[in-house]
Amino acid sequence: MPTRVESGGRLHFGFLNLSLSHDRLYGSLGVALDQPRVVVEAERADGVRCDHERAREHVERACEVLGVPGADLTIREELPPHVGLGSGTQLALAVLEAVARAHGDEVDVRDLAPELGRGGRSGVGVGTFGGGGFVLDAGHPTWLFTTEAPARGEWTVPPVAARHRIPDDWRFLLVLPDTEPGKAGSEEDVSMRSAVEAADPGLADRISGVVTRRVLPALASEDVAAFGAAVAEVGRLNGAWYADEQGGVYRPPVGGIVDALSGNPAVSGVGQSSWGPAVYGVTDAARADAALAAGHNALDAAGVDGDVRVVAPRNEGARVTETGQGKA
Repeated sequence: MPTRVESGGRLHFGFLNLSLSHDRLYGSLGVALDQPRVVVEAERADGVRCDHERAREHVERACEVLGVPGADLTIREELPPHVGLGSGTQLALAVLEAVARAHGDEVDVRDLAPELGRGGRSGVGVGTFGGGGFVLDAGHPTWLFTTEAPARGEWTVPPVAARHRIPDDWRFLLVLPDTEPGKAGSEEDVSMRSAVEAADPGLADRISGVVTRRVLPALASEDVAAFGAAVAEVGRLNGAWYADEQGGVYRPPVGGIVDALSGNPAVSGVGQSSWGPAVYGVTDAARADAALAAGHNALDAAGVDGDVRVVAPRNEGARVTETGQGKA
């Protein structure tokens, strides 16, 4: 009987600190999205059967980590890769969970995530997979930083420092321009090391102030306008750290899309998720149609094609179910 695992994407608003001058490094914040999703189904098998190239690597590694002989895995839905929605982490963890459950095992995905190469810097993806909502992670002690990336598995996922339920009527505008994918893998490692080694510690102090005095209070009071403005400011300040690595505070053509959406009454705050090119806008159910139209207009203004959607938040972690029927 196949086991199905389903999880949503996530937005990554930025880090608390990239400077080696402070006690803790990284510390990220983001939210879980209900759409788009990754959905995988797995059955136990004696070997690895999977016709999805990226997923197959995760199945092979999951079987190795779990000490099981194999799995037959199918991708039913997937997140667009390398656009800033956390596709790599969500796919890897969904595969791990599905393979484990197919063999009758229950595993702590957070503990095993480093064995799949996930959760090294940001804990948002692992945190949203586990419980959804808004996640703020605690980062790592700065003394652990090394100029070379640690070997896979030689870290722990940053602990969740704060988690909040996102109000049910909040929505997130996603604008996904048709352009080059965001940084990932070794390219991301190199860019992050460069950003850390040159980071202005004063920006970290400003970002921490925005998070503690604006982001968290806005969530607690369910003030969508204040929340949107605050996370957009976190993203803008983070962009100053990455400007040399991505060609500006926002990577092209994100800057033009952000400019076109900024000040639009349909959204309360606009920014770039992770390395982009995904652009987000914070809105609510009452403004969803207007936000969708604004997203299309922003793509037109930037002179690029792309996908635009308005999605709900996700206030639960990955969902695991038995599908009740085998594969045809």
